[in-house]
Amino acid sequence: MLAVQCLLFIISYYSMYGHVEKLAEEIKKGAASVEGVEVKLWQVPETLPEEVLGKMSAPPKSDVPIITPNELAEADGLLFGFPTRFGMMAAQFKAFLDATGGLWRTQQLAGKPAGIFYSTGSQGGGQETTPLTAITQLVHHGLIFVPIGYTFGAGMFEMEKVKGGSPYGAGTFAGDGSRQPTEIELEQAFHQGKCFAVIAKKLKGTA
Repeated sequence: MLAVQCLLFIISYYSMYGHVEKLAEEIKKGAASVEGVEVKLWQVPETLPEEVLGKMSAPPKSDVPIITPNELAEADGLLFGFPTRFGMMAAQFKAFLDATGGLWRTQQLAGKPAGIFYSTGSQGGGQETTPLTAITQLVHHGLIFVPIGYTFGAGMFEMEKVKGGSPYGAGTFAGDGSRQPTEIELEQAFHQGKCFAVIAKKLKGTA
């Protein structure tokens, strides 16, 4: 009897105030709910000094381990999460991707599925421009972008409640920092993880 192949997904993210981290945790739960999937959470390195983070009232980082570019090559699928800065990914995450030149030269990420999730400060702050501009990073590595589209169903058309996210991926609004991801935003994140895992298994031929 053949052994069932287990796929490894890596969720790497940057989270200054914890909003993206909460989405990452739900995405992990969603992906892990699919049989034959293992999920690892990693943070990208911080680039700001402690003094600056203190002035920005950023809380201490969690104990999630810090990733290095080489870890990405071990994964069968990748999910990237980050807050928005002027409608694009935060510089901390961009700096991490800038350090993946060695993987790009050897094309070690080419053909792997990848997804994106994010947070913004306001409704007009980049819920679509942030993932849209981030796709360029995936393209240069030859990664296969896996959006959620409208598979979240009625939740994609929610009009009574403020809700982050888009067909590109799960999202949340941070506001002044006090707003936390809502129940429907967390449900969308769980859905993204599960949906990504199902599609990645099909791409790998293990579904």
